[in-house]
Amino acid sequence: MNERERSERASRAGRIAAGLTADGVRGVAVTWVDNAGLTRVKAVPTAMLGRAAAWGVGASPAFDVFVVDDSMTASRLVGGPGGDLRLLPDLDRLVGLAAQPGWAWAPADRVTQDDEAYPACQRGFAARMVEAARARGLTFRMAFEVEWFVGPDRAGGGEPDARPPDDDTVPACRGPAYGMTRLVELSDYAAHILSALGQQDVAVEQFHPEYAPGQFEVSVAAADPVSAADDAVLVRQTIQAVSRRHGLRASFAPVVVAGQVGNGGHLHLSAWDGPRNLFAGGSGPYGLTGRGESMLAGLLDALPALSAVGSPSVASYLRLLPSRWAGAYACWGRENREAALRFITGTIGSESSAANAELKSFDLSANPYLVVGAVIAVGLAGVDARRQLPPEVTGDPARKPAAELDSLGVRRLPQSLPEAISHLEGSDDLRAAMGDALFESFLAVRRAEVGLFADRTPEEIAAATRWRF
Repeated sequence: MNERERSERASRAGRIAAGLTADGVRGVAVTWVDNAGLTRVKAVPTAMLGRAAAWGVGASPAFDVFVVDDSMTASRLVGGPGGDLRLLPDLDRLVGLAAQPGWAWAPADRVTQDDEAYPACQRGFAARMVEAARARGLTFRMAFEVEWFVGPDRAGGGEPDARPPDDDTVPACRGPAYGMTRLVELSDYAAHILSALGQQDVAVEQFHPEYAPGQFEVSVAAADPVSAADDAVLVRQTIQAVSRRHGLRASFAPVVVAGQVGNGGHLHLSAWDGPRNLFAGGSGPYGLTGRGESMLAGLLDALPALSAVGSPSVASYLRLLPSRWAGAYACWGRENREAALRFITGTIGSESSAANAELKSFDLSANPYLVVGAVIAVGLAGVDARRQLPPEVTGDPARKPAAELDSLGVRRLPQSLPEAISHLEGSDDLRAAMGDALFESFLAVRRAEVGLFADRTPEEIAAATRWRF
């Protein structure tokens, strides 16, 4: 950033700060998401936004080797007490937080003290992959589905319940799965979430009760990949804040109660060449174009390695089970909710705008910037290799004979984090795309988490991660 650019950023941020101050905003939360999937923050007084925009906010690179329990590990290129980075708030995404009066929020890009891009910045990685696609004439649209469990915030004085006071798995509502009763029970809460997201210009497309006790889901409109990851962070932060204001507590963990259906973080995506959707209007399966099919074939082939990125916690593998609509098998199918790669054509007549793919095996312990960047990377690799999709799978793969699955080339996705890590370690495409600093620090955190939970039971793993996400 040269002197003129720094001055312009400071001036623009000063104007924004003046408007925020007039609206009663006193602080700006500047966030990034680490390799453990946790959103970290450095906050500045609103009056200091200009300086933060021009010079950044200091933060240690050691955050890239924080583990889910806040212990620290190390990697070859990242770790230890030395060094410093600068968090540069993205002023284009800065927004007042409707459920946190007095606060605004902006995601950060991280740069070095020498004013160079930090190679282990996850948001920077996502942006690099967007540019790599653009260099091929392609753009992506993406959106995360956000599922969460809501229960009484006992520390904050939630509603009384007959269960013991130390049981933090009590749902805040008792209605059935997908039931209107559940929405009636938490009507004011749900309306507050919709209102807050609307005030923050987040376009909500669906809001509904989900399958598990006390579980809800919100789906937002598709956006460019970096914005989609930003939205995933903002949506969760907003739900947490609204929950607190209603005496409730939200968990986005892969499992809240071991043995029950968990929270997903499904990713929807479509790929475009100018105004043309590559997932519609072609001669391939269900209208896929040649490049669209190759992209999905690349994703399908890379799913075992992608599992370490999109299902990155030990707890993820308590969720990723067959016959639970979690996408436990590496296969694809039109509207098949048991396939890890679900292809969605849309209603007849809407295919050109509606056709997209859904990656169902991912959850919200993942860093969304790493997810979108990794998905683009392997999708582009599939296009370059001109891959073709294997036969479609209909129905539940878990109910098919092993011989039939073998004939279709269908395999179970990794059943543990160590298994997923081994696939990621062998992915030349993802190592090259992420770069050594990011790739190795991410793996270091994943290995540390394996060690952290090596002797824990499923119930202990669920309890230890329940309120971390």
